[in-house]
Amino acid sequence: MLTSNPPAPPAARRGAMLAVLLTGQVMASMDGSIVSVSAQAIREDLHAGGAAVQLIVSGYLLTTGVLLVTCARIGDVVGQRRAFLVGLGWFTGASLLCGLAPNVPALVAARVAQAVGAALMTPQVFALIQLHFGGDARRRAIGLYGMVLALGVALGQVVGGVLVSADLFGLSWRPVFLVNLPIGAVLLALGPRVLPDVRTGGNARLDPLGVVILTVAMTAFTLPLIFGREFGRPGWALLSLASGAVLLLAFARYETRARDPLLDPAVLRPGGVKPGLAACWIVMGCYTVLLLVLTLHMQSALGFSALQAGLAFVPYTLGFAALSLTWTRYPRRLRDALPVAGPIVFAVAATTLVLLFRARWSAYGSAPLLLVAGAGHAAGYNPLIARIASLVEPRLAASMSALNSTGPMLAGVTAVAGLGSVYFAAPTSAGGLLRATLAVAVLLTLGATCAARVPPSQRSS
Repeated sequence: MLTSNPPAPPAARRGAMLAVLLTGQVMASMDGSIVSVSAQAIREDLHAGGAAVQLIVSGYLLTTGVLLVTCARIGDVVGQRRAFLVGLGWFTGASLLCGLAPNVPALVAARVAQAVGAALMTPQVFALIQLHFGGDARRRAIGLYGMVLALGVALGQVVGGVLVSADLFGLSWRPVFLVNLPIGAVLLALGPRVLPDVRTGGNARLDPLGVVILTVAMTAFTLPLIFGREFGRPGWALLSLASGAVLLLAFARYETRARDPLLDPAVLRPGGVKPGLAACWIVMGCYTVLLLVLTLHMQSALGFSALQAGLAFVPYTLGFAALSLTWTRYPRRLRDALPVAGPIVFAVAATTLVLLFRARWSAYGSAPLLLVAGAGHAAGYNPLIARIASLVEPRLAASMSALNSTGPMLAGVTAVAGLGSVYFAAPTSAGGLLRATLAVAVLLTLGATCAARVPPSQRSS
């Protein structure tokens, strides 16, 4: 069993390795949002009803959320390199099936298959970074990872809008899936050459009972969050949500006694890991809901097209990217202050933006605020998750990756379900946007408070 970091690969190989890993992560992140922009074209072409479209769009998110922890553990069992490549191949093949789907049932099934590949592939990305990068190299790698993790969602909206609007070869929505084929083929050719094959789990095994408990718990908890609003929050949704919460608590208790836990409780023992993860999840969840309500407001109240709404977030992505790419060069004291200052800056910029531009959007006036909001978001996530990763033993890389993958997803669907309801319950889009944004600001303040409880970074980490 691995108890310390393996020797770091040469710099050139680390660069190629990181390029393969992050490109795979971008593909998976984009496919969570790229279909939202394509939904109307899919609906018209396949004569799909509202429930079917919801399954096509959200079934991907539900499936990945349910499987992420189990798939992270599979990385321990078979090796992160093998799990990543199998997941990548599965994801690429399922993307082809999505693009060729002749009807709604075939597309729904292919989307679920695509999500299985994404769930197997993506937890290995952070685990491999944590295992094979150290010190400043790890911080830079995590900065890039955080950038693609968050911006893949926004990029999906832009790319989806471009591909659907272009109607390439008269294929309408199908290129949003088929675009994954050449990218996946290149990654599958390069991956075996550049990804190191190091096992972290020793004789790790998959616990069948733990898999069953977690799968049922995650399904019961996330299903009503993702689909409940479409059906008017019926009684089954509340019962499912409560049952899922109870089962998640039961799973956490079971893991403390399991011989081969899916999620090793030891990952949470170092001081600062729990509040640090909570802060990361809050920031990512707030980003998800803010992206949703702003996009809805632009399209429903301001008359933006899906592509225009996606392009409006370009300054945000630039701010996020700029901070993600530069924070490792800041003085240590400034780096340590970023996780607390970032959420506050994010909250102030987002609230100011909404107060000023609810009625009439100004591209020139909103761009600086979006730029600052994006930088605040990056400051609240990247330096903090890098600091938390340095507190965790290498043998727990898979468990750390599972928490870093599943937590933001759960935070996102919970925030969308809760604050999305706040938005839809308001009499006007502008009023709903303001209420949801103020709630986001409160949550981000809570996130800053949690981040303040994480010990400062060590020079050797």
